[in-house]
Amino acid sequence: MRVEGEMTIYRAAELKPALLDAVRALEAPALDLSAVTEFDSAGLQLLLMARQEAARLGKRLAVPAASAAVHDVFALLGMDLDGAAA
Repeated sequence: MRVEGEMTIYRAAELKPALLDAVRALEAPALDLSAVTEFDSAGLQLLLMARQEAARLGKRLAVPAASAAVHDVFALLGMDLDGAAA
């Protein structure tokens, strides 16, 4: 699934069901975040929620690409994007 534009509190209600549906429908779910222009704590919560749902289903959520906005938030928090999305 490719997410474009903001991944912020303003789109959380829109993105949550789409992310969960993608995780549930795909055998090997992956999120392409390379076109994310803004990423805040709500975006982080959405990503962690999708990761948790994938784990619950016995799947691994991959994030093969992420924008600078996403990387900046993970760096600010001292988190590893691959570890957070594993």
